[in-house]
Amino acid sequence: YQEQIAHAIGIDTTKRILSFTQEPPLIQKININKNAPQTKLTTHTSSHVKRHILQTPEKILDAPYMDDDYYLNVLDWSKNNVVAVGLGKAIYLWNADNGTIQALNYNNDDQVASVNWSGDGSYLAVGTAAGDTQIWDVQSNTRLRTMNGQNCRIGVLSWDKHLVSSGGRDGSIFHHDVRMAKHTVRKLYGHSDEVCGLKWRWDGQSLASGGNDNTVNIWDARSTEPAHVKRQHTGAIKALAWCPWNHTTLATGGGRDDKQIHFWNSSTGARLKSVNAGSQVTSLHWSHHHKEIVSTHGLPHNQLTVWAYPTLNKIIDIPAHESRILHSALSPDGQVLATAAADENLKFWRIFEHD
Repeated sequence: YQEQIAHAIGIDTTKRILSFTQEPPLIQKININKNAPQTKLTTHTSSHVKRHILQTPEKILDAPYMDDDYYLNVLDWSKNNVVAVGLGKAIYLWNADNGTIQALNYNNDDQVASVNWSGDGSYLAVGTAAGDTQIWDVQSNTRLRTMNGQNCRIGVLSWDKHLVSSGGRDGSIFHHDVRMAKHTVRKLYGHSDEVCGLKWRWDGQSLASGGNDNTVNIWDARSTEPAHVKRQHTGAIKALAWCPWNHTTLATGGGRDDKQIHFWNSSTGARLKSVNAGSQVTSLHWSHHHKEIVSTHGLPHNQLTVWAYPTLNKIIDIPAHESRILHSALSPDGQVLATAAADENLKFWRIFEHD
């Protein structure tokens, strides 16, 4: 389908998909340590030392057919240093070690609505507009199974070991055990509108969800009722991030009508801090190496912002894209941020470099 369209308008997709927009001399190769620890983190940063953050991307790749839809989540970066991106009705894998590109044998007329890597980087979960959650073995380029039941767009996914959770347009969250034939092991109904943010905490004890109903829910892994329901945002919540050095701290970011970033104690439900980011918040990522957090933004400024925590002093604003940033993913070593926007660019920024 897309190849027919591309042919009709004269686009050579073999040259455009995840190719360099221009030859990037002097741009460093992204060198990721595959064995970088995920949870054993260094968090001290000297307050008197100013860190230099590059304001230009290391790499820019073409990403044609990127849908301008805030509610999708079609970019993720695996532990094995492979970037997955859903472009319309196709899925591409870009290996950051060697620059090779692989297309999944998706062969589906259904739009890709979400992608998410398993913790070990071996499997890719794919959510579709028709309501399927697919599991792919990327080594063999094989779809292992298709799990359904929600009958609505699956705009967000999150793994916890053998469990993959899917957020639906109808406000539901299903937990699928990929080892079991009857895969749906739990159903959560805590949102009255589309689930657009979903994030398991790294220890698997808590799940955060954000919805188009302007609500953040914090769930205990063992319960079907939210432990805390937070309604302080006045816009949809897509951006969710668990703090890597304090497991009870959750950051949440609101959409165009809100523009706020809130920080919560997930144990008590108390709000710890808040800051007005000035733009639609589309994602949040904590640093693994500094006491900082980066936010990505849509309208009106389409910027990256790095904040110190807990002071929330703004370290830097970086104009990032010509249109709103829709998706982002942090490299497995926690240093490089990939951002994708409706301007059909996939950019790589060295935001959290450490010595």
